[in-house]
Amino acid sequence: MKFASVMQLFPGCEAEYRRRHDELWPELAEHLDQCGISDYYIFLEPDSLQLFAIFEAGDDFDPERVRSHPVMQRWWNHMADIMETRTDSNEPLARPLTEMFYLAGSRA
Repeated sequence: MKFASVMQLFPGCEAEYRRRHDELWPELAEHLDQCGISDYYIFLEPDSLQLFAIFEAGDDFDPERVRSHPVMQRWWNHMADIMETRTDSNEPLARPLTEMFYLAGSRA
């Protein structure tokens, strides 16, 4: 299964966002892997500062398992000063995206 969402970065925080992700905590990467998340991409639309995230996960993916882990909570707190978050948890405001088109290609 593929999951996609859009988030909002604060103005002037592009370089800091990239730096923090370039230095992603190994324990966070391990947690996401253990939750079955793979091929995780985040793209920035520079004019609107919207972040578009997409990742794959298995059929047994449990988002609550991701959210409830202490390392995820710490990461959200770490990121809360540079992007829009929920006031009660610092979880990024990630609005789900609906797939509208898919073109499967062959690798030649």
